[in-house]
Amino acid sequence: MRSIVILISGRGSNMEAIVRAAQTEQWPAKIAAVISNRADAGGLSFAAAHGIPTAVVSNKDFPDRAQFDAALQLEIDRFAPDLVVLAGFMRILTAPFVQHYAGRMLNIHPSLLPSFTGLATHLQALTMGVKVHGATVHFVTADLDHGPIVSQEVVAVTDGDTVESLQARVLVIEHQMYPCAVRWFVEGRLTIKDGRVYKDIGAQ
Repeated sequence: MRSIVILISGRGSNMEAIVRAAQTEQWPAKIAAVISNRADAGGLSFAAAHGIPTAVVSNKDFPDRAQFDAALQLEIDRFAPDLVVLAGFMRILTAPFVQHYAGRMLNIHPSLLPSFTGLATHLQALTMGVKVHGATVHFVTADLDHGPIVSQEVVAVTDGDTVESLQARVLVIEHQMYPCAVRWFVEGRLTIKDGRVYKDIGAQ
């Protein structure tokens, strides 16, 4: 039975999608905890209502990123996770923290990486006039919004799109692809070799 810890900063809609998929599809895994850097994160209530332990490690309680990350790591490791999932966790993580979870920490980014890293990805896409946009699930490395790519899904960009309409369509595919990628990890289907992710389609 694999153990998963999910980190959120807000509503945690991707966290909700993962929790629902894990329960509905009866993954060989448990969501061991949902942890936030904000006590007012809406996703904490959802997790608690589903019987998942929650915790808050507020970045405001620490003078710098290094000390916050050290405290966060201690809290995460209390649950002995096989996988750490970033689901709208709005913090830039330090290299030692990332290295500690190397090969077992996933993130989803609302663009087709390596395009449009950072924030305001949908505005960046519209400003550049791209015809396709989408989302990327990747393993986390010390380079922001980089790391071995697990999966990508595409949406078409239309002439009438706004940031809000594009964001809404991308979020729909995020809620489909992120649980799928997490399940692949849980089932041992993913291998990283030379910076690329390979999926064993024959694994059960």
